[in-house]
Amino acid sequence: MTWFTLIMIVMVVSVIACLLFTTRYLFSGRSLRRVRIVMLLFDAIGMGWFIGRAIIYHLISGPSLIIETVIVGFMTQLICTAFVLVAVIVRFFWRRMMAVPVDESRRRLLRHAAVYPAVAAGLSIYGGFWEREATVERNFTIPVKGLGAGEGYRLAQISDVHLGSFFSVAELDSLLRRIAAQKPDMLTVTGDLFDDVTQNEEAARILDRYADAFPDGIWFAFGNHEHFRGIDTIRKYLAKTRINVLINESRKVPGKNLYMLGVDYPMDRPHFEAQRKNYMQQAIENLPENVPSILLAHHPEYIDDGAAHSIALTLTGHTHGSQFGILGQPLFPVFKYTRGLVKLGDSYGYVHSGNGSWFPFRLGCPPEIAYFTLTNA
Repeated sequence: MTWFTLIMIVMVVSVIACLLFTTRYLFSGRSLRRVRIVMLLFDAIGMGWFIGRAIIYHLISGPSLIIETVIVGFMTQLICTAFVLVAVIVRFFWRRMMAVPVDESRRRLLRHAAVYPAVAAGLSIYGGFWEREATVERNFTIPVKGLGAGEGYRLAQISDVHLGSFFSVAELDSLLRRIAAQKPDMLTVTGDLFDDVTQNEEAARILDRYADAFPDGIWFAFGNHEHFRGIDTIRKYLAKTRINVLINESRKVPGKNLYMLGVDYPMDRPHFEAQRKNYMQQAIENLPENVPSILLAHHPEYIDDGAAHSIALTLTGHTHGSQFGILGQPLFPVFKYTRGLVKLGDSYGYVHSGNGSWFPFRLGCPPEIAYFTLTNA
């Protein structure tokens, strides 16, 4: 059983258990029973189908509106449950501290009980239908030793597009057009773009059409979902394009004092760390010493490898920034590096929040385009 499978099962079971507990603070009598039955049926059918597809096929496909509605319904329950649990705990301690008399006939029901599901539904609709498509732009300045005449070099990063039911090739074209309008010197893609066998070939052609929009081209590193969707076939599609695909190797950017490295995603889960380090060793094998360099990787643990080998900037993705956040911080930091900029010594790493997702919901973690301007250290 993978961590993903375990997390999904634990989350759904926990939500259902909490749901059975918290609904008694919002409803009573027959209304309580009816609400519980409806929600349990919804979760068993809707989320059961969703999770089953995700676990077995690493894929969510089907009518996007139906899937999005299922997710919004589930998230409404999750958010409402969290609100009610907080309210019940606060009320408990308030009553104890203030010695508030308790009406035994109504002690369970919260005041203004209808507000909780209403607010939860509003946030869920916002996260499911608005924020997950509200791409933001973030800008960073990265000091690089030995950059020389490359002062002011600017590159863009996208990651985790996840072509499929929730991100079409038309949307990819729109995203690339938006980035090209900003005129960065280079576009980098850190994996999990090709995630739909029916759209992957067309996506490669669209990427190729934008190669000339960036003076130093488009540079690409694979993610785990490229492996899920047939890595050999995707490599054949990319071989017909002008995309610079980096597979455990380094290359000099033509005419620039800058080297690009790229590593594959370690798919051997039991030996993940050993395979990761092996890929990194292959990537730096022909890299000259003390040259400005940028590493493209999908998994954020490569940030440590980049710092260990004095790579100026390591760009990663994979985590989607957890897709949930509070005040710019990930709500579920289950990875060593989950979102944003990391500084290790003189090296920097970045974990991209992603542009798409297979789970169509974001709250406090919008999709992004990241821009990095290199300056002399």
